[in-house]
Amino acid sequence: MHSTSSLTIEWVKPDISAEQWEFFQHPDKQAFYLRHNIRWEQILSGFDAGKLVAYPRSDRINGIPVALSYSSYDDYSRYLAKAKRGYRRNYSLMEEALQLLGTLTLPAPIILQCGGEALLFSGYRRLCLAWNYGMAPCVWLLPVTERVESCE
Repeated sequence: MHSTSSLTIEWVKPDISAEQWEFFQHPDKQAFYLRHNIRWEQILSGFDAGKLVAYPRSDRINGIPVALSYSSYDDYSRYLAKAKRGYRRNYSLMEEALQLLGTLTLPAPIILQCGGEALLFSGYRRLCLAWNYGMAPCVWLLPVTERVESCE
C-alpha cells in the first residue's frame, strides 16, 4: 500500500521477529499484554491474520482507541524531547533519506487490537515520519484474542 504527499512511502508487511524487544522489554506496553493475557506465541502464530490498513493521524483506528500512539503534534514533540539521542538520530536519518530519495519502502508500524482496545506495538518513528509529512501511513493491524486461562 502507498501513502502519498509530494514524497512517498510504500508500506510493507513488517517482520515480527525483529520486534521481540517491544514485547519482552518495553516497560510501557507490559500492562496491555497482562490485561489481555497476551503471549508472544499468540502474536507469532496469528501474525499473518493482520492486514495493512490506513491510519490517518488520530488516537483511534476504526473507532478504537490506540494506546501509545501519541497522535497529536504536541504529544509527538514532548515524546521526542524526552527521547534518547539515538532515537532522535534514527528518525533524522529516515527523514533525510525520504527527502533525498523522494520515496522510501518501510515496514508498516504494528498495532495490536484486542476487543475494544488497541496498542501501538511498534513503529512510532515511522508513523510520525509519515504524519509529519502529511501522509496517511499504513499500519499492520493485528487482531489478538484475549487468552482465557483454564482453572483445570
